[in-house]
Amino acid sequence: MKRSIIWFKTDLRLHDNETLVEAIAHSDEVIPIYCMDENWNKQVGKFQKTGNFRKQFIIESLIDLDNNLREKGSGLWILKGNPSIEIPKFAALNEVHKVYTKKEIASEEKQMLVDVEQALWKHKCVLETFSTSTLYHAVDLPFAISQIPDMFTQFRKRTEHDSTVRPIVATPDKIPSPVIPLLKVQHLDLPELPIKKIDERAALQFKGGETEALKRLNYYLFESKLLLKYKETRNGLIGGDYSSKLSPWLATGSISPRFIYHEIKRFETENQANESTYWLIFELLWRDFFRFMFKKHGAKFFKLHGFNQRETTYTAHDETVIHAWIDGKTGDDFVDANMRELKLTGFMSNRGRQNVASYFIDQLKQDWRIGARYFEQQLIDYDVSSNWGNWAYQAGVGNDPRGKRVFDTKKQAKDYDGKMEYRRLWLEE
Repeated sequence: MKRSIIWFKTDLRLHDNETLVEAIAHSDEVIPIYCMDENWNKQVGKFQKTGNFRKQFIIESLIDLDNNLREKGSGLWILKGNPSIEIPKFAALNEVHKVYTKKEIASEEKQMLVDVEQALWKHKCVLETFSTSTLYHAVDLPFAISQIPDMFTQFRKRTEHDSTVRPIVATPDKIPSPVIPLLKVQHLDLPELPIKKIDERAALQFKGGETEALKRLNYYLFESKLLLKYKETRNGLIGGDYSSKLSPWLATGSISPRFIYHEIKRFETENQANESTYWLIFELLWRDFFRFMFKKHGAKFFKLHGFNQRETTYTAHDETVIHAWIDGKTGDDFVDANMRELKLTGFMSNRGRQNVASYFIDQLKQDWRIGARYFEQQLIDYDVSSNWGNWAYQAGVGNDPRGKRVFDTKKQAKDYDGKMEYRRLWLEE
């Protein structure tokens, strides 16, 4: 009997999941697993790799994935510990011949894949990887990874003109698996839900999982038709409707960017196409761009002077200044409102992120990587390439062709919160 493992990581879905489909097609039985690795509680400096808001979202996503797998005759087996130890051990115990999983782009995750693969070889077990997290496949791009332009506009124009988005992979009707024990969070020594209550003022009460992701997409496109005004409203600050809010589900892979793209195309056919319907695809292209930049430049994105070695960033590590920024007590009311929203909800608007990052770098003159690490801890929608790519961009050591841009937070507050509704919402006790 050919028995294989599908190792879920940040692809927590059944729809448009090539890894899952390939595992089923070439196996008599598959065992879906998720490994809660040591990074779960790892500290980097003063910050956690995974903060409580994201922990809660991930656990909700795993519970939903288990429920969806069980409807197909399977289930989710959760391991805890170092994947390079636990997965080979589990594979040997269950006489597994192959492990299927998604490709990785960032240095830590890529090294983990290497470690797991080497450990599996000792048990005569093979690791096979598939690309499941981008809109465009790397092999479909009009240039080799090493030749991808470092300017987004050049990348976008060539890609849109010369490449096509592949069709989605069908959701399997049935998943042949051995009996998998029921998933009980308390038996896995994981925190009880809710781990951390999201403040009632939050833009959205995010809940993890593919089921919620598909519901949100359907609401934003077909139920409310909010997509038609996305370009005009995307710089909003209050409430759930100013933007798609799909980023947390994209970050966990609970929804596929390719599925979003094809649903937008269906929306355009059934309703209308305008600049706003295109603009959401435009944002998915930005997401792809940072992923491919990570494939091209690797760990240089985590360096003070970035992949381009620009000598333009500040290096201060002033704890008093940093904590005032984190707690929303800098004295700049627009920055403070945004930082309090992030601290209490795990989320912040795109407009807010640009302003608080610029303020941290250009006014407080701190090492930009500290801000990036705090975001890594705090954000529900943390995604390694988007987070570090955007912070490097703002610091002037990444993909901004102009080198650096500084946000005037007073002007930004006037332009985007002229009536002070957002600031009053978060600053009034």
